[in-house]
Amino acid sequence: MWATVGRKERACPPVPSPVTGEVEARLIALACSAPPEGHARWSLHLLEKHVALVEDIPALDHSTIGRVLKKRNCVLT
Repeated sequence: MWATVGRKERACPPVPSPVTGEVEARLIALACSAPPEGHARWSLHLLEKHVALVEDIPALDHSTIGRVLKKRNCVLT
């Protein structure tokens, strides 16, 4: 009976998020900057491609970028 009350130990530690405060700030600054030539505005997929080219930002998926921007109430227009 007591074995079911306790928590099970994790086999491996949780993986830390690649999005730190600095990465978040750089991503927001990029989203607020002017879009590249030939584009009227930033899209999540365009941000994903551009983030992959920047060396000091880890490669992020467009859904992760969208969550970061939504969390900080940054709307892409």
